[in-house]
Amino acid sequence: MVVNPGEITTVAPVDGTAQVFAEVLAGVVKTDQVPLDSHFFDDLGANSLVMAQFCARVRKRDDLPPVSMRDIYGHPTIRSLATALAEVPEAEPAPARPAEPPPPPGSTARYVLCGVLQFLVFAVYCLAAGIATAQGYSWISGGDGALSVYLRSLVFGGALFLAVCTLPVVAKWVLVGRWKETEFPVWGLAYVRFWTVKALLHANPMILFTGNPLYVLYLRALGARIGRGVTILSHSVPVCTDLLTVGAGTVIRKDALFLGYRAHGGRIRTGPVTLGRDVFVGEKTVLDIGTSIGDGGQLGHSSALYDGAAVPAGQRWHGSPARPTDVDHVRVPATRCGTARRAGYALVALLQTLLVYVPLGIGGAFLVMELVPALDPLLEPNAKELASAAFYAEALALSVALFAGFVVLGFLTVTVLPRLLNLTLKADRVYPLYGFHYSVQRAIARMTNVKFFKWLCGDSSYIVPYLRSLGYDLSHVEQTGSNFGTEVSHETPYLATVGSGTMVADGLSILNAEYSSTSFRLSRVAIGPRNFLGNHIAYPVGGRTGDNCLLATKVLVPLGGELREGVGLLGSPPFEIPRTVERDTRFDHFREGDELRRRLSGKNRSNARSMALFLFLRWLHWFLLTLLGFAAVDLQGGRSALGGLLIGGYLMAGLAVTVGYWALVELVITRFRPLTPRLCSIYDPYFWWHERLWKVPDEHLAVFNGTPFKSLVWRLLGVRIGRRVFDDGCYITERTLVAIGTDTTLGHHSKVQAHSQEDGTFKSDHIVIGDGCTVGAGALVHYGVAMGEGAVLGADAFLMKGEEMPAGAHWGGNPAVALRRA
Repeated sequence: MVVNPGEITTVAPVDGTAQVFAEVLAGVVKTDQVPLDSHFFDDLGANSLVMAQFCARVRKRDDLPPVSMRDIYGHPTIRSLATALAEVPEAEPAPARPAEPPPPPGSTARYVLCGVLQFLVFAVYCLAAGIATAQGYSWISGGDGALSVYLRSLVFGGALFLAVCTLPVVAKWVLVGRWKETEFPVWGLAYVRFWTVKALLHANPMILFTGNPLYVLYLRALGARIGRGVTILSHSVPVCTDLLTVGAGTVIRKDALFLGYRAHGGRIRTGPVTLGRDVFVGEKTVLDIGTSIGDGGQLGHSSALYDGAAVPAGQRWHGSPARPTDVDHVRVPATRCGTARRAGYALVALLQTLLVYVPLGIGGAFLVMELVPALDPLLEPNAKELASAAFYAEALALSVALFAGFVVLGFLTVTVLPRLLNLTLKADRVYPLYGFHYSVQRAIARMTNVKFFKWLCGDSSYIVPYLRSLGYDLSHVEQTGSNFGTEVSHETPYLATVGSGTMVADGLSILNAEYSSTSFRLSRVAIGPRNFLGNHIAYPVGGRTGDNCLLATKVLVPLGGELREGVGLLGSPPFEIPRTVERDTRFDHFREGDELRRRLSGKNRSNARSMALFLFLRWLHWFLLTLLGFAAVDLQGGRSALGGLLIGGYLMAGLAVTVGYWALVELVITRFRPLTPRLCSIYDPYFWWHERLWKVPDEHLAVFNGTPFKSLVWRLLGVRIGRRVFDDGCYITERTLVAIGTDTTLGHHSKVQAHSQEDGTFKSDHIVIGDGCTVGAGALVHYGVAMGEGAVLGADAFLMKGEEMPAGAHWGGNPAVALRRA
């Protein structure tokens, strides 16, 4: 740490506080003296992690005012910080919320019983699906000729589709009735009913109809009060639908969370979410229970409403927590889009599903199994082939063919077909919703956002040619070996431009489509050169950032004001921070000249080996599941009654095999040892090894959300996790760097991320979440964080690296700070 020696200045009245601040900071940076006018970052060489530790020490002292990271960046010297805090009127801030007592200890017996009941529900569902599948295929096999097979597939597939869609509706009305504002503990019988309805909603195919009027009708059948002309693009399914009110003409963008419940302190609280007429809700937003938006109100992208917040009618808000803004988020002129157009679009989509996709999927699979002679030994029941080498050889050949076909045909599909469809669309032209052009745009978005190839190529040099093949304008990109992560999404790839030298960590969503309640428009999004974008950023059309910017994790990209260049932006709403600090430049010599070429070549070779390894591991997983399936057919022995049970057993065994297989892969990669905190360059071989951990698939873990089995899986993967942890859908990146206490509650779509990457520097550290803590829905906990016993982190909060939450504290916001009484 570099400290400029300076004169001891004559102090003003506020300098008594300033001197104490200086003493605290000197202890953090381990120096004898900190001059009052030295810049934290430019003169002292500090970074956000160091200053977070300073803030934590200040909060522990009763004789000092609390300091947040927003204060640090806004007043980056000791004297200016003390002056700014002294100038705050005493009557303005509300008192801090009292510390919340930790939740009472849960019941282990109730926890175990809940897990048993949830397993039984899952088993019954799998067995029912297996029996229906066996009976259906048995009936289809009686068809004579392709037409007969198609008609039978149409009847069976349509009945199965309608049954799966109807089951959650029936279960909701039978098990719950109407949702009401209430509260109940997790792991009890009331929770089992809640979880059953939630699990069925998440498993039903109507999620594929988001953005379609059919989805709105489905939510109405579940009890939601939704007006005419509402467009919902978010795949996040509301659970407590009777408590959801949406006025006519409202638009809800994708990745918005409006669940109708909150998990807090080991209890589920249900509550209303109320949206008026002609409301706009942006992407990556969170609407907590008890919140509302009045008629004509707007909530911008990367924003949140919680603690009963209400946007008045006609006002525009943004930020987390949201506050008023002048930015208009609805910039597309309205067009004619009446009831007949919406009804026709919904009817056509339903008929396509019932008459084309479902029967072709079912009947096509049946015809392949019937017409391919090589499959006869595998599909012949009672053949007793399990002991023969030929059985395994044929299963091996089939899995190779299926996997290779998926990769080759999948790549051709996502790179060729969308380009042809894109010929019918023009940039900056306004199109009505629910027509031909809308269907084309939605098809392009679905195909080009397939996750497999981005997972395979991400975090490597090979993601650049893949995104180019999709249609991204990357003609001026400077290859860094980590230009993009594994999660990059867009509305259309043909209007996305990224400048030279720009790097994206992960979770970038390019919002190059704008919507009103009746129309949409595609426009180019251009991200300037020499930028660095952190995790989980929504970048909209018209984003006001230019060259050489740092966009921090979960930042709200500004849509108004001057063009930002040469600065960093943090928070929602954003404020300026240094573009870079000394800690992030110590490895810059690796990014220049011959050294860069040598290390980039080594990274490319390592990434290529990782890609080949995971292609092999993916195929091997396919082979194991294929083998398991044909073994079930062989054991059936021609008995149709047993066939359904075996198919149901296969579904459960397949999930168990998948969990065990990928857990073993991760443990082998880590050599059965825990990770250790690191600070290194992305061109360090350690980082290349660490990237392999990010490629271990874990989408299957979502099946265990809200069950005791999720904690068991985390423990298997190396998380130090306490008893009776309620995990409603949290994602943990570096498992062995995380410790989670007993009776902790982890909210839906929350993330515990024990690493960070800024430009060419990688950092990781431990995260400790104490007993009885709560992490809200959509919240992100960064590396180096400690949450004291019973601490509560609110919805959509961003707990920055190095922060220390006191026991019982209640924090929220982006970046997170101690919340005050309303």
